[in-house]
Amino acid sequence: MWVQFTGPTGTNAVEAAMKLARNIKGRENIVTFTNGFHGVTLGALAATGNSHHRGAAGVALGGTSRAPYEGYLGEDIDTTAYLDKLLCDSSSGVDKPAAIIVETVQGEGGINAASIEWLQNLQATCHKHDALLIVDDIQAGCSRTGRFFSFEEAGIKPDIVTLSKSLSGYGLPFAVVLFSPELDRWKPGEHNGTFRGNNLAFVTAKAAIDHYWSDDSFSREVQRKGRYISRRLEKIVAKHGEGQFTTRGRGMFQGINCINGKIAGEISQKAFQRGLMIETSGADDHVVKFLCPLTISDLNLKKGIDIVEAAIGEVCARQDSIPQEMDFFKATQATV
Repeated sequence: MWVQFTGPTGTNAVEAAMKLARNIKGRENIVTFTNGFHGVTLGALAATGNSHHRGAAGVALGGTSRAPYEGYLGEDIDTTAYLDKLLCDSSSGVDKPAAIIVETVQGEGGINAASIEWLQNLQATCHKHDALLIVDDIQAGCSRTGRFFSFEEAGIKPDIVTLSKSLSGYGLPFAVVLFSPELDRWKPGEHNGTFRGNNLAFVTAKAAIDHYWSDDSFSREVQRKGRYISRRLEKIVAKHGEGQFTTRGRGMFQGINCINGKIAGEISQKAFQRGLMIETSGADDHVVKFLCPLTISDLNLKKGIDIVEAAIGEVCARQDSIPQEMDFFKATQATV
């Protein structure tokens, strides 16, 4: 793999990856997915599905076509087959793409996790239509799902991979694009920039790789903690969800789908009042997003989930009391 050091943020890496794919294939269109998030600079924003961010662009965002992510059309529909049909049909309006860009777990999109089978089918679709496969591993990579790359479990081999965020190992701005040597079509100076290398981040990234990836012990620890999170979230959903809440994600990249943003927001607020900051994600901010440090201690992990569970219990109790309060209000009004 060649390593290209782009600008210091994830969106810089995505811009370079999309630009490289277009140069290689000589085609403009890049297929992206519903609820995908790839950044807020114009090229990456065109690949992003979030209307809130897209609305801030001020210009038309082109060069991409959007396809349904796994599960978007229902659990029983293979959306890669749907995408294949669109690409085979010249009347579909979807131009032959230079690349297909995907997150194996959609972070900002609501912790939607693609299955192994779906990812394998997606790679086969890329091969069939002579399109490059770009995996955006900016949130899901660097062991967030258990292994260093989030796609390893699926056994696929992307043509291009983008990495950022945890890559520096110390929270410093750092981003790279990985691609096969035969894809290095850049002419000298064709894609450059002032802040493409953060010298301190080079040092901390190397230290992180040496320390955490000299063997598989760190990866196994992340997988163990991920299983603990799964067990705890499943119990919380079973206790409070009443068939409505659901869990999603994998590894230490999980969430609770709360049906709507109001409930998820209240849970986040109640958790904050108890001393825990936890964000929400999804099109309606309806998913409580568990994205704690990979190095978190078992004690702190338990404390954090305990706080969220207490917050969920309080919010659910409040939701259950609303109909009773309304009934009391109506009865009082009737006697006045």
